[in-house]
Amino acid sequence: MDHYFKITTLIGTRYFVVAGLAFLIFYVLLRTVISNKKIQLRFPKYTDYLREIGYSILTLFIFAAVPVIFIHTESVSKHTLLYKNIAERGWLYFWGVFPIMLLMHDTYFYWMHRLMHHKSLFKLFHLVHHKSTNPSPWAAYAFHPLEAIIEAGILVVFLFTLPMHQLNFFIFFLFMIVYNVYGHLGWELYPKNFHTTKIGRWINTSIAHNQHHQYFKGNYSLYFLIWDRWMGTLREDYDHQYEQISQRRMPTS
Repeated sequence: MDHYFKITTLIGTRYFVVAGLAFLIFYVLLRTVISNKKIQLRFPKYTDYLREIGYSILTLFIFAAVPVIFIHTESVSKHTLLYKNIAERGWLYFWGVFPIMLLMHDTYFYWMHRLMHHKSLFKLFHLVHHKSTNPSPWAAYAFHPLEAIIEAGILVVFLFTLPMHQLNFFIFFLFMIVYNVYGHLGWELYPKNFHTTKIGRWINTSIAHNQHHQYFKGNYSLYFLIWDRWMGTLREDYDHQYEQISQRRMPTS
């Protein structure tokens, strides 16, 4: 229980600090200043924020259970590829594993996400998350418990496929919640024309994920647009909407 409490506190702190700061900056302090640059110009209702936070709290408890079972239960963890001393594989390997983790997670998420959009699974697993048709930062972890279990499955995949140190997980999942909050932010942070650059055309953006929430179809990726482009699931209106939103003028006083 001690490990479970500590991990729940860690995951909860990350969520409330990252999502809370994003909400404070964009939805409170700068709300009127940058309102015209919002992807969907309307704002969610307060009941939407409460629903997102409520389901996210349930997700925190589920997310915390997975490392307790697979990392802190010795009879299970001894079968994983987790290692305790960074010197065993060196710092080059420690940092070099992160791009692999990103590609693995992006692949896992894309296909898991597309599967949950199947008509026989959508209502059971994914409808809760899609109640946020105009998402806020609080929607980052707003999953049905069944979806939360599947989302947490990437940790299990990592543990049994790649040798990793616990610090790898701490850094990676910190980055994950930051990018997840950005994806649900409601504003685009990348600059004008970023989506047409050699790198930017392969990077998932807040506009791309916001379209997914608004229209329910297409744009299934997490960090990159690789699978969406390869599988033909990137929305045809993505480039047009990115250009349209990035060209909006700031409101004048």
